[in-house]
Amino acid sequence: MFPLNFRPGLALAVAGLLGGCVVGPDYAGPPVAAPRAETGAPFVRATSTRMVAVDPPARWWTSLRDPILSDLVEEALATNTNVQVASARLRQSRAVLGQRTADLAPSISTNTVALNNQVPVRDFVGGGLGGLAGGAGGAIPKSMNFDLYNASFDATWEIDIFGGKQRAIEQAAAQGEAAEAAVADAQVQVAAEVAQAYVTLRGAQRRLALTLRAASLQREAVGLSQQRLAGGAASSLDVERLRTQFETTASQAPAFQAQIDQSLNQIAVLVSREPGAVDALLKPARSVPMPPSTLAVGDPAGMLRRRPDIRRAERQVAAANAQIGQAVAKLFPKVNLIGNAGWVSPNIGSIGSLAASTYNLGPTLSWSILDFGRTLAQIRQSEAGTDEALAQYEQTVLQAMQDAETALSRYGNQRATVARLARASASAGKASMLTDQRNTAGTISTIDVLDVERQRLQAEQSLAQAQAEYTNDYVALQKSLGLGWGLPTERVALVQR
Repeated sequence: MFPLNFRPGLALAVAGLLGGCVVGPDYAGPPVAAPRAETGAPFVRATSTRMVAVDPPARWWTSLRDPILSDLVEEALATNTNVQVASARLRQSRAVLGQRTADLAPSISTNTVALNNQVPVRDFVGGGLGGLAGGAGGAIPKSMNFDLYNASFDATWEIDIFGGKQRAIEQAAAQGEAAEAAVADAQVQVAAEVAQAYVTLRGAQRRLALTLRAASLQREAVGLSQQRLAGGAASSLDVERLRTQFETTASQAPAFQAQIDQSLNQIAVLVSREPGAVDALLKPARSVPMPPSTLAVGDPAGMLRRRPDIRRAERQVAAANAQIGQAVAKLFPKVNLIGNAGWVSPNIGSIGSLAASTYNLGPTLSWSILDFGRTLAQIRQSEAGTDEALAQYEQTVLQAMQDAETALSRYGNQRATVARLARASASAGKASMLTDQRNTAGTISTIDVLDVERQRLQAEQSLAQAQAEYTNDYVALQKSLGLGWGLPTERVALVQR
């Protein structure tokens, strides 16, 4: 350790000569995990002419043209607890960055001391000294009392010669940006969950209404069949067959009602309310919102830049890389500038005077030479952590590509399914109309009419299910494209609070 009276000019010169070196690897960016996608190639599964390679809108739920859904999504993005948790973690990360930045500055403290001292003089100066004192005619006092006052300012500054603290700032900054991406990812997830729960609710309400209508028709058919049995125009087998159809259809209603209740509860919690709080708003049935006729999907390169989970994984790679530098910096000595300035006097009135002033300033050097083995192990651990983060980043990119391509395929194929079922439903509607005309002319029985109507309702049931799945596939596609975060302005304010 250097003496404390080391000259300030020399200390600053040492700091200037040694400063500015940052050890450890500099971050060079993430690896190319999807070469084809990052060159601007289109999506492989975007084969429909209704899928266009233009940037999709961030607030994709507005394209469903359902104001209730739009209000619910906006409310969830502002109040959802998962978003709030992610926002709180972001604020924590920013506070850590502030701490790491402050570590570069000197630490200054002040101390004030007022002491009354009693020293046992006789025990220390007895013997020979006592004889001298006695010979001179003076008695040695048993103890001596005196006051001591001190007021001082202490400063410590660790000079970041090898960049360990700078790497810590880099790591904290990257972790803060990863936390910001986590907020965006939470917004993407919440927007999709609200929309899918809403679509599932509307689909279940529609299917429940169709089921109750079909059960009513089948109950009517059972009654007519019983009348025909009494008149000898039908058999017991006909009655039981119709009764079986009725009971089977009626048994589906409780399942749809349970799905409705589940969706209502889920939506309430997603907007941070208690179950039942949105029942009055959502229990009146509405049709399933349908996607737009033309779908903007962009390209894979835009999707990779936009998805917050990829951004988060990339920032975690940068944070892990910075940690290597922190570990490497421990191989080198640490230099601190320490200083003290103040006043010391047995008289409180002298505090603040030039005569009572005191100061010292100089560097200290510490070097944990015997800890090299431990430090090298920490370096290897940090390097392995960076390799892990790189592998996770590549996996996140590839998983994102899989999600998007699969969502595009499901959406395109489900669109074709809905089109076919719509044609089947229209055909069943025409058959029902023709059956009514024949029944009016007296050429077929009422039971035949009811059976055709039952088939029409079954076609509508299949179409309603397919439409709900189609819209949910649309929602899943928007989620896979990384849409639904950063807007509107209120959500940015929520994150920054």
